[in-house]
Amino acid sequence: MYQRVKRKKVADINVVPYIDVMLVLLIIFMVTAPLITQGVKVDLPKAEAQTLDENSNTPLVASVDSDGNYYLSINGENQQMSAEKVAVEVAARLAIEPNTPVVVNGDGNVSYNAVVQLMVLLQKIAGVPSVGLMTDSPES
Repeated sequence: MYQRVKRKKVADINVVPYIDVMLVLLIIFMVTAPLITQGVKVDLPKAEAQTLDENSNTPLVASVDSDGNYYLSINGENQQMSAEKVAVEVAARLAIEPNTPVVVNGDGNVSYNAVVQLMVLLQKIAGVPSVGLMTDSPES
């Protein structure tokens, strides 16, 4: 009669499906990474400044671009609105979390008046006790 041939067990792992999945993930991340950048494109003025305390809440960022348009960063997404609407939105958010810092992200080429008007509205309408100004470090 026929004898059964005993096969030796193979302990290899087929990694081809894992490589396929990794390549798909790599392509997804490469495509989505440029889309994730946050913020309004502004050229911040260069100056040495003190950084925000790491223990503080995530700051509310009000932005003014080079054309004088106003934006407010809400949940990581910048929404264009009037300066008055920015102040009203900041007031609403400060009512929920009063210790949230507020900073202005102004383009270096924007009119000084546009930044000052936004700061005045933030203090008058929103009741922000102090407004910070974002800058780039001189080394960058």
